[in-house]
Amino acid sequence: MEQGDEMELADRRAVDALYRISALSGNKKDPVEALSGILDEVVGIFGASSASICLINADSDKLLIEVERGLSKASKGFELPMGVGITGWVALYGEPFLCPNVEEEEKYFPLDDRIKSEMAAPLIEGGRTVGALNVDSMIVNAFDENDLRLLVLMAKEASRVLENMWMIQQLRRKAEQLQTLVLVGQDMAGKREVQEVLRTITREALLLLNCKISAFFLYDEGEDLLRLHSLQDQQGSRSLEESLKPSDSILGTSLRGRRQVQTRDLLRTEEHHFVTLIREEELHSMLVTPVVYEDISIGVLSLYVDRSHRFNDDETLIARALADLGAIAVQNARLYGRVFDSEESLRKSERLTTLGTLAAEIAHEIRNPLMVVRLLFDSLGLEQGEDEAKNKDLSVIREKLDHLEQIAGRILDFGKSREAFRKPFSLKEIIEDAALLVRLKLEQCHVVLHVNEFPQDLLVYVDKGQIQQTLLNLMLNALVAMPNGGKLIIEVGRTEEGKAQVLVEDTGTGIPEELKGRIFDSFLTGTTEGTGLGLSISKRILRAHDGNLDLLKSGPEGTVFKITLPLASQET
Repeated sequence: MEQGDEMELADRRAVDALYRISALSGNKKDPVEALSGILDEVVGIFGASSASICLINADSDKLLIEVERGLSKASKGFELPMGVGITGWVALYGEPFLCPNVEEEEKYFPLDDRIKSEMAAPLIEGGRTVGALNVDSMIVNAFDENDLRLLVLMAKEASRVLENMWMIQQLRRKAEQLQTLVLVGQDMAGKREVQEVLRTITREALLLLNCKISAFFLYDEGEDLLRLHSLQDQQGSRSLEESLKPSDSILGTSLRGRRQVQTRDLLRTEEHHFVTLIREEELHSMLVTPVVYEDISIGVLSLYVDRSHRFNDDETLIARALADLGAIAVQNARLYGRVFDSEESLRKSERLTTLGTLAAEIAHEIRNPLMVVRLLFDSLGLEQGEDEAKNKDLSVIREKLDHLEQIAGRILDFGKSREAFRKPFSLKEIIEDAALLVRLKLEQCHVVLHVNEFPQDLLVYVDKGQIQQTLLNLMLNALVAMPNGGKLIIEVGRTEEGKAQVLVEDTGTGIPEELKGRIFDSFLTGTTEGTGLGLSISKRILRAHDGNLDLLKSGPEGTVFKITLPLASQET
């Protein structure tokens, strides 16, 4: 065959190869499969002993061999720094290069000792170099300038194919992400609990951005703190407590500046959150997105990956969209909460109004028979005798008749000041009288009462009947919590602020976890027999006395309530 015919045949084969490369974008859906097809065409055209396609890794800024043919095992997973070797030089400067003899070329990097000649052409997408197409031979002077020009044409066609495939892949990915964001927005819009919203955001962030861990910190403006409220990994929610000042962390930089912030090397960054978690999970890179609703700073969404990674524009946009959806959903959930709280308050107000009317009617009806009982009791002429216990009982009966009359009068005279009923009383006397009233109930319930020793002259300026009512409510509640018996302990002392303090402790079953935050609400009860008013009334009584009633602790070992009251010396 003559030389002209050989050149024509070679040109025809080259054109056919370029056509087949161009057709790969329609025949293949996976870019890696397309790269393999391109490399097979290149090897076939040039009769190369080995070839490779290297792409620039955006995270490491190094060349990574994506596909290869005929290279040694040492090349597997090898990353070549930009500018190193012939391939690295081509990728760095975006120019093709021909090396007839590698032993005479200082740019050559000896990855495979068998290679004698080499040429490479850049892969260019959108005006920027994204990699290189490299061809090797075990023969010196295996390639010439015509081969290099053909390789450049094949690299350009390969770049166009890859660009089209990547664009289609990105469009599909964006369409899926958009659909997911719409579904997430619809899902979060119907959630009424802030915590549910936060769990949804962190879960979807993991799926959309392929992160290892995602977290949501809510901002507490009053205390100027970021508090962790949701932490998730690929296995689900994780339990971890974390709070920090915004000024101590990159998270605060994002929140205060209301801009996204990312770092590619957490292990070398002086970061003050998740210190242990970052090291245990070997987290390298982080993207922080502020969550803001209008001018209200709600918190931050932070995403973590276990590799050095630069979050691209698409990823930051997805994170921003999630944060914006989350901001709206959190505000909606908070508004839902306020509406429900308002409705609940209205319902309670209606019930209290009805109860007040009913109580006034009952008080009016009770007052007259109560007066008769009092007159009859006084007319019996029961004198104090030698029986001390009987004398004490008679005294208590008289006092309780007075107390009942006061209660009936107080209901009928609702709104009038109770200051006239307040006098200095011995706290010891009040507690002893309350204990006397429940002594039979204690015996029936097999509960032992213990009151610590404290001075008789510890005086409080109170309405004695109301404070006894508060103590009785707490003691009776304690008995209900100890159906099989136990201990009831009352400890009296002084607070650091100089107030009287009474601790009422039982060894009962404790308050259910779901009720702890609402035990002082009206009509809240954990038993079928209770009215749900005892603790609510007790707290109002103590606050009216410039004191308070608090739950210190409650669990399977028992419950402790704390009463505080001003001392008489401070009131008079």
